[in-house]
Amino acid sequence: MFLALKPSRQQILNFISTQTASNFSYADVGASIDGKIPLGYNLDHNRIRLGAGKEIWVRAVKAIQAWRMFDMPWVQLCWPDAPLQIGTNVAVLISHFGFCSLNAARIVYTIQEDGEIKRYGFAYGTLADHGESGEERFSVEWHRSDDSVWYDLLAFSRPNALLARLGYPLARMLQRRFVDGSKLAMTRAVAS
Repeated sequence: MFLALKPSRQQILNFISTQTASNFSYADVGASIDGKIPLGYNLDHNRIRLGAGKEIWVRAVKAIQAWRMFDMPWVQLCWPDAPLQIGTNVAVLISHFGFCSLNAARIVYTIQEDGEIKRYGFAYGTLADHGESGEERFSVEWHRSDDSVWYDLLAFSRPNALLARLGYPLARMLQRRFVDGSKLAMTRAVAS
């Protein structure tokens, strides 16, 4: 949903509440879990090393739980206290190019793996009221072999809304900007 002005809290609450009946805007729900991305989508896979050791791992998990990867001045996750559980609906409010967009997403799956590589995170998928169509996975990994902790961000997407299709190069630029901002936000979150 594209808006000339930033919506009020009540408008955002109304938007999220209407999403309960919404369907995913793509057929391959859950495809990001194994990285087998369907044809016809842009694939973006980015990683950054956050540090090493158990303390960094604990901070990284807490950052994911608090949606800290959205801590950017031009992005607002509605709401950062949303539970990380399958079926949770959220909205992402983005300020760009003099207007706003409000984008609906739903958590598709969660990750909590304990092994040689310990993983924690989740993925959400786009709903009909989202400028893009696809899925995004946010996870952290603790590689016990070298004690390193990583933030991993994987997304597959293609334009959904008419404005996103018409402004495709700008939409891709915003996606790259989000990736850079998200990695920086996670780096700051584990450092504090």
